[in-house]
Amino acid sequence: MACSLMKLMLRSYFNLLVSVRKVSQKNRGKKTAGVDGEVALTPKARRALVRSMGRYTFWTAKPTRRIYIPKVGKPGQDRPISIPTIRNRVAQAIVKNALEPCWEAQFEPNSYGFRPERSIHDAIERCWHYLKGKSLRSWILDADLKSAFDKLSHEHILEVVGPVPGRQLLRAWLKAGYVEADFFHTTDSGTPQGGIISPLLLNVALHGLQQKLSPTYGCVVYADDLIDCASTREKIEAAKSTIEEWLQPRGLTLHPEKTRIVHVDDGFNFLSFHIKKYKDKCLIKPREEKVLVFRAELRAWLNNHKQAAAENVIRHFNEILPGWSNHYSHAVSKQALSYVSYEIWKMLWRWCLRRHPNKGKRWVAKKYFGQHAKNAHWRFQANDGKKTIYLFDVSSVKIERHIMVKGAASPDDSGLRDNWEKRVTTRKARSRLRKVTKALRSAGSEARAG
Repeated sequence: MACSLMKLMLRSYFNLLVSVRKVSQKNRGKKTAGVDGEVALTPKARRALVRSMGRYTFWTAKPTRRIYIPKVGKPGQDRPISIPTIRNRVAQAIVKNALEPCWEAQFEPNSYGFRPERSIHDAIERCWHYLKGKSLRSWILDADLKSAFDKLSHEHILEVVGPVPGRQLLRAWLKAGYVEADFFHTTDSGTPQGGIISPLLLNVALHGLQQKLSPTYGCVVYADDLIDCASTREKIEAAKSTIEEWLQPRGLTLHPEKTRIVHVDDGFNFLSFHIKKYKDKCLIKPREEKVLVFRAELRAWLNNHKQAAAENVIRHFNEILPGWSNHYSHAVSKQALSYVSYEIWKMLWRWCLRRHPNKGKRWVAKKYFGQHAKNAHWRFQANDGKKTIYLFDVSSVKIERHIMVKGAASPDDSGLRDNWEKRVTTRKARSRLRKVTKALRSAGSEARAG
């Protein structure tokens, strides 16, 4: 039955349309071309891509194009990304849509990375459940997989996937190689970062880790980051050996510099958060270095745009600040958000003073920080020619508990449709409430200013 459904998905015209939309409109790398130099950024180009995929030989896999992007928060370090051709990307999306529902029904509930309707916040909430209160799991293996996408065993992936429709396509993509500086390189291992199907293949490789460990352990996996919790250091050391042995046939190893054993009272970093227990109370906060990197990025942008109009500064910041602050709105983040809000005010105040060296501070304050809102006298503002616009206030973000996905629940399970709709509806309602509150505050501010 599963193979028959996969065959239908591979031949589905609607799957083709959805895949073209994902690759050419929704994907962040939609403007980056592969070795063929082609992209599809206009409706006309996307229609042509759909028509060409009807004539495209799926079994022809072209090499990827190797590029390098800066690592976030690590100046001077680059991450290799391999970009397939646009038709290979569409074909990968088609195959992914055919394979993923079957694997979603099998994946363990402690796996969260690159899975539909699962997020970093679900993984963090699972950590909190393992470590909250007087939990006996006080010893942590904080682990990172070394070059997971680059080292993944082709043989293991193909063996685990089995004789399903699209298997030969997977083999062709894995063995296609890459082009860097006009030189072709073969690929004997790994799956290209930048490939649509690569995250699914990594999840397939890591499937079964919790089952390998006994139920006394608490394991959370998010892509190439994982933690394991146990009651004693001895148990965690035994788990570390078990995990290392389990990873070997998959071509994977633990990163020696990023893997450590720690007690929860000493705290540890997982994803973009810091987790630590204070007198039997587990608190999850933003990672300090992430906050400092974010502050540095904002400051660098301002230094590079000293002559930008104030309204353009607000527009740029308002594209960044809501998403960043909402990312941390489910943790103990009030102090961090207030700190960032204050740091933004300081850098904007210096930016304003630099623009008007011959004006007094009172004049600058009146021009850029009008007293337009209660308890917000120093909120950055500008006039875009039609109305007054305001800088998003990071410190005003409300802290709310994240609704964690339950167990092995999958959005493909029709029996859980009501639960998924309630989860999505609740998130949308919270988002609308934040937008309405922001609009009311702005309207009230304008009224008081008038």
